[in-house]
Amino acid sequence: MGVDAKHIATFLLGAAAGAAALKYSSMSDEEKEKLAQSIKDKASKVREEASATFDKAQDYFSELTSKGGDSLKEHWADAENYLKNLFGKKDTSSEAPSDAVPTTPAV
Repeated sequence: MGVDAKHIATFLLGAAAGAAALKYSSMSDEEKEKLAQSIKDKASKVREEASATFDKAQDYFSELTSKGGDSLKEHWADAENYLKNLFGKKDTSSEAPSDAVPTTPAV
């Protein structure tokens, strides 16, 4: 069994976690409180930014939906008829289909 990138990454991650645990255990109570408060502040800031971004995205997509529909109506007013002509049933009883192969009588 060879050593691949997953094994190396797992080893490095474990070593980093061990070093962090050793450093945390050697901190004073005051330093631990500062670290915990710093992590809480950063997490709160990330949450607020994510919430603001989510609200902006909702506004953007609702605006895009309304403007896109209006633009389609304005620039392509006859879209319904065009699509009906494009995908609707065609009267093929008088014409042979273009992809039909002509048959020859057996000799």
